[in-house]
Amino acid sequence: MTQMDGYAGKIAWVDLTHGKIDIQETPAELKRDYLGGRGFGTKIISDRMDPLVDPLSPENIFVFASGPTTGTGIPLGSRYEVSTKSPLNNTLMSANSGGTFGWKMKKAGFDAVVFEGRAQKPVYLYLNEGAAELRDASSYWGMDVHGTTDAFLSDLGDKKAKIACIGPAGEKKSLLACVINDHDRAAGRSGAGAVLGSKNVKAVVATGDLRIDEADKDRLNAVKERIRTKIQENGICEALTNYGTAVLVNIVNENYILPTKNFQSAHFENAENISGERMAETVLKKNAGCFACIVKCSRICDVDGVVNEGPEYEPMWAFGANLGIDDLNTVIKAAWECNKLGLDAIGTPASIACAMEMQEKGYIKDGPKFGDTAGIVDLVRQIGLREGFGAELTDGSYRFAERHGHPELSMSVKKQELPAYDPRGLQGHGLSYATSNRGGDHVYGYMISPEVLGAPEKLDPYTSEGKAGWVQIFQDLSAAIDASGMCLFTSFALDATDYADLTAATMGIDLDAAGFIRIGERIWNLQKLFNIKVGYTKADDTLPKRLLTEPLREGGPKGRVWEREPLLSEYYSVRGWDAEGVPTEEKLRELGLA
Repeated sequence: MTQMDGYAGKIAWVDLTHGKIDIQETPAELKRDYLGGRGFGTKIISDRMDPLVDPLSPENIFVFASGPTTGTGIPLGSRYEVSTKSPLNNTLMSANSGGTFGWKMKKAGFDAVVFEGRAQKPVYLYLNEGAAELRDASSYWGMDVHGTTDAFLSDLGDKKAKIACIGPAGEKKSLLACVINDHDRAAGRSGAGAVLGSKNVKAVVATGDLRIDEADKDRLNAVKERIRTKIQENGICEALTNYGTAVLVNIVNENYILPTKNFQSAHFENAENISGERMAETVLKKNAGCFACIVKCSRICDVDGVVNEGPEYEPMWAFGANLGIDDLNTVIKAAWECNKLGLDAIGTPASIACAMEMQEKGYIKDGPKFGDTAGIVDLVRQIGLREGFGAELTDGSYRFAERHGHPELSMSVKKQELPAYDPRGLQGHGLSYATSNRGGDHVYGYMISPEVLGAPEKLDPYTSEGKAGWVQIFQDLSAAIDASGMCLFTSFALDATDYADLTAATMGIDLDAAGFIRIGERIWNLQKLFNIKVGYTKADDTLPKRLLTEPLREGGPKGRVWEREPLLSEYYSVRGWDAEGVPTEEKLRELGLA
């Protein structure tokens, strides 16, 4: 029966140990209280799993989930989420990806797939118009992401099928391994690929053409037109169309907050050489976008006769300024190698940056050097295959630095590497880093938007005043957006009322802006509770020592560090948590979590 609320209407519960699949209706209360995406993953894992299980054991649970707006034709409604217990840092993580896989998973008849147990041999899950089947994947084991994707399309004889898979990094259980769909779209952080590798799951293949119907088409069409206009008239979205996410390289560098050489400084003299503008002038072939995208921020590039999608801003920075490298072609090739192997394109180069500083300071005898392009692409390959020096880095910078006696040189929060913004010049964004539920992260609360880009209003990045409240709103809104199936980039142009109206018209429910954000707050607190049960405390809500004690030396933020207090205490108070960062009973009752 066709659903009239934006959902496919089914969840596939996959028992890998016994090779059984139970297909059930998507519960109405799960839709109402958690929407989908990150919300579905967080709720399912919290309800069904002991937080203390080994992330690479059969007892861990892995969830693929779309949202109600995914695949409905709403502009930028294309996203899906993977959720699991992270093997990198034990948090209840989620990672978001776009492309076309989330849409096709719903067209195949499923809102979510839940993997439990461990298969005896490599398998893949085949989804097709309401049916689900586990199939042998032994012949695909060992293939890289591109080879796997192409082989499935060829072997199945179905060019419309969409594939999400792991590469060699996931098979080798690298804690930097991720899940890649559509050749080059990554659910990128926290080691999700290693969990699928531990379960012997190579891929999920989705095909079919079932209808996705919304509850109130007339109302939804009116909202679509409103948000389409807002997105098309937004200056930030226009810049993303023109130059991709790497448009940020010059902007962030000009603000003296572009981390350079493992966060030793925050300004890169040759940033222009690795910018979105330079990419457009030299190697760009055309723009690309996800399903129903009107921004098309992704880049299709030609480097030395090889054509691939990407990279985005984060890997451009991570393989560029953070390694002291300004050679555009090397940066792009290294980022592409991450995609082929199924590696996190932030954590991988950040781990290399840590090794470079260790080598620079004489803490290790051999290793890569800042600014040296020779061997970088091969080092990425070694990391993905657990070979050579790469085997030392394949479980992330924290474990590498700790093993060599200098964990302080891992620029990570909760053992997950930080992305491309120096928080010494961004007090609010630093708080978002420190309190992120999945560790070092930018998309769980993108305070760059108000502190740098001026959306929805320009905030002074150097002050702490009022930032705790802003961080909470951005974190809760981001969680709800992830659950809805919308792209986070829409938040440059849209507000909570827009998201609520889209969701309400799609699902046929009453929902206002406050209710939409409240769903995000519920998801955030449930993730927090899981992490507390794992053993995380207030002491973990912090940044690397360097960012607390070593002031920046140039530009506007010169002389500044990130000021943990009173920011952190104010944040706990704003959230309704106690002084140790634990949600109070009153807050849990308010959110329906008591």
